[in-house]
Amino acid sequence: MVMKPNDANGKLPPDHRPFRVLLLAGSDRRQYDCPGIDSKARALMFRMGDRLPQEWEIDLEDLGNVWNREQIRTCNACVSTSMALCVWPCNCYKKGSRGQPDLMWNLDMYARLDLADAWAIIGPVNWYSCSSNLKAMFDRLVCMNGGNPREDLIAHKDQALAIQLEHSPEWEKLSQNHLEGRSAAFFCYGDGGGDELDESGRPQILRHPAYFDPAREPFDNMRDTHAPLVWQCRYSGVEVPDLLWRYVEFGRGKKYSDNQAEHMASEPDLLREFDEWTDAFADHVAKKGKVSPNEYRAFGYRAPPHLWADLKTKWRGLRMALGFPIPGTSPAIQQERGLNRDATISYKRSEGAKLRDR
Repeated sequence: MVMKPNDANGKLPPDHRPFRVLLLAGSDRRQYDCPGIDSKARALMFRMGDRLPQEWEIDLEDLGNVWNREQIRTCNACVSTSMALCVWPCNCYKKGSRGQPDLMWNLDMYARLDLADAWAIIGPVNWYSCSSNLKAMFDRLVCMNGGNPREDLIAHKDQALAIQLEHSPEWEKLSQNHLEGRSAAFFCYGDGGGDELDESGRPQILRHPAYFDPAREPFDNMRDTHAPLVWQCRYSGVEVPDLLWRYVEFGRGKKYSDNQAEHMASEPDLLREFDEWTDAFADHVAKKGKVSPNEYRAFGYRAPPHLWADLKTKWRGLRMALGFPIPGTSPAIQQERGLNRDATISYKRSEGAKLRDR
């Protein structure tokens, strides 16, 4: 039985609290949605939790989809407008929102990532990449890399103020790696295409074999399917030792229905490698020691009120929709040059629908 995480310990100095780690099951599958069966990542997450030192605080989360539950909303790419517009922790969404419900906030993921000394992430390879939910979570973690911890300085989401702040001397002190110093470990797994491939390594049902050359598949080492997440961590000052970044294949040649969590007991090589990875994770965390909190924390964060700022943002949006963006701004310049073609009160309609309306 793992120790229940005590968030109040986040207020204590590192040497007065226990180690804390966050284990994440990164598969999209849960038995309470269309798949009807829980993922192997979930089973492995619990196995890891049971094996880690029980005097540690071991936090667990499964990112799998649950029917009628909110999901992790996508990143809006505020950084591409201005780094200072990307707020730490993300303020594009908020906890408990009805209009834009967001699992990232409703699960307090920013605070829980902040509270942990290390993260262990377990997930499948989906189409030469990580799962969509895991990618969505890391996309929403762009704010940990240099995000703006003072949304009050940009009136919540004022693009002009953000651009101004980004060019100010003050910005250099604000823009930090807010989760730097922590560690992350990745255990990814795949089935090599299950029973779909023929002897040449091509899909059996493929009618145009020339389109798919197995010799040109993108990865020699399938752990690189998770390389974007690993390198995002490293870029952001989160340590990912090579030893803690692993891939294991099992289930090749089997039907997917014959390769479920309950079948892992017949995969001793898988379980041995997973346990070795778990032990290496525990050893790394213990030797590295507890991580001191950074200057601007997600834990305990309370967003300032922004009703007036929201009204100003809506007014700005209405001006753009009516074709009168604020002079001198990027939307105004793009409209003058015919680049965006986006002055419309029907901005929720797709471009395809607009084409068909002509």
